[in-house]
Amino acid sequence: MASGSSPVPDPIRAGLARGWKVVDLSTATRDATLECDVAVVGSGAGGGVVAEILALAGLAVVVVEEGPLRSSSDFRMRESEAYPDLYQESAARKTADKAINILQGRCVGGGTTVNWTSSFRTPATTLRHWMRAWQLADCSPEALAPWFERMEARLSIGPWAVAPNANNAALARGAAALGLPWATIRRNVRGCADLGYCGVGCPLNAKQSTLVTALPAALDQGAVLLVRARAERLAHERGRATALHGVGMDASGTAPGARRFTVRARAFVCAAGAIGTPALLLRSAVPDPHALVGKRTFLHPVVVSAAVMPQRVDGFAGAPQTVYSDHFLDTLPLDGPMGFKLEAPPIHPILAAITLPGHGRAHAAFMRDFAHLHVLIALLRDGFHPDSAGGVVRLRDDGTPLLDYPLNAYVWDGVRRALRTMAELQFAAGARRVMPIHGDGVAFASAAAARSGIDAFALAPLATPLVSAHVMGGCPMGPDRRRAVVAASGAHHEIGNLYVADGSLFPTSVGANPQLSIYAFAARIGDGIAAALGTERRAAPARPA
Repeated sequence: MASGSSPVPDPIRAGLARGWKVVDLSTATRDATLECDVAVVGSGAGGGVVAEILALAGLAVVVVEEGPLRSSSDFRMRESEAYPDLYQESAARKTADKAINILQGRCVGGGTTVNWTSSFRTPATTLRHWMRAWQLADCSPEALAPWFERMEARLSIGPWAVAPNANNAALARGAAALGLPWATIRRNVRGCADLGYCGVGCPLNAKQSTLVTALPAALDQGAVLLVRARAERLAHERGRATALHGVGMDASGTAPGARRFTVRARAFVCAAGAIGTPALLLRSAVPDPHALVGKRTFLHPVVVSAAVMPQRVDGFAGAPQTVYSDHFLDTLPLDGPMGFKLEAPPIHPILAAITLPGHGRAHAAFMRDFAHLHVLIALLRDGFHPDSAGGVVRLRDDGTPLLDYPLNAYVWDGVRRALRTMAELQFAAGARRVMPIHGDGVAFASAAAARSGIDAFALAPLATPLVSAHVMGGCPMGPDRRRAVVAASGAHHEIGNLYVADGSLFPTSVGANPQLSIYAFAARIGDGIAAALGTERRAAPARPA
């Protein structure tokens, strides 16, 4: 743990003082070998929930996390500290062609520690598509309702009654002026002070991430947490996984260290995220007779539009995402043009500086107007149309993962329509000028000029920067082994004691911020694993072999 003090009670430090079993492989003096009932790879929305359920069921659990254990005492609302410490590749993970920047957590709690708290149930249209196209009969909204309700109660997910900050209020104002429906976003918070720095770790423990909910509960039950521990390979034979092998990372978290670890278990749960889980299965040469692993990986590719408002916006202050519009999802068929969800993200200096296009005077001019900057994002719904096959996770020579996500005419059509819509909405909200994030950063002074300019854009990778914070797919669930890697229960079709419990399960994108979807599916999977392994009290805790 990093040094520092905080006036806020720190449940992580308190747990460590009580004797939690946490092993930091970056400081270990010898290799580690453990035995348990269940090894869980990943500690985010999927892994954290599963770990809590299994530990409370009396099973010995080992959680393996590549990133560090940090807590409210370490979260000082500084981008410069958070991105290299809490995110994959210092918040600069990119697709193979560098066209899409991918924000993913790499710390205890995973993405739940650094996300913006937006909590949506899986849209009913998505679930019904999965039922029809992927034969997932038990994925109806009614069938999943108990798990959604359970996780909403566990994680304090509810309406946000505080008035939106100026950035989100502009989205609501512009939508209303255009006659577009909008609504407020539910958040997983308790005692939130409306600071606005959710993306760099909550210093008040208000965000009900797995860092402060599920994982402490699991550790209080005797679970073991390995940190700075990269899962490299699952050993398996005769249709059963036998051990998880990995390497400790150095203190920076960027390079393998000297120490290694092995976890032997009755069952194994992959919850390393929709890039990490396919990569682990690929490195492990887990049977994949139909070459499905890593295919159909989806991102909700995000396009950005910046605007300068006459009044101060201060988009870094206040709850980061509290208003949205699904008009361009609800009014477009799933198999039609790519729909998109509109949201207003937080605006922090480093993320703004690296996202705004251009350089020199043009870039500096927008940064000078930082306090007046308004930003909209459109999350494109991928995976439902025949021309939206998503990307492919593959391995570099050193075994680390790389996502190849081709951008075709279908995607670019969605990008152009989203840019036009956002510019129109921002002008309707009172913007003085709007700069769609493209090319050298041309700004427009009217909605008509923006429409004409956007229609003339030569949209292309790198010329039109895209971002994403949602990675889904790569190990889709379904009953047909020719199309799916795992069953709806999360059980791997080829390895009897191997499960997947993260966003890689989803056969398409969700069409909404996915954390609550992952929570709910992980809860159902965790219950199933507990039932399969038996709920009798273990004879001994997880232990060194």
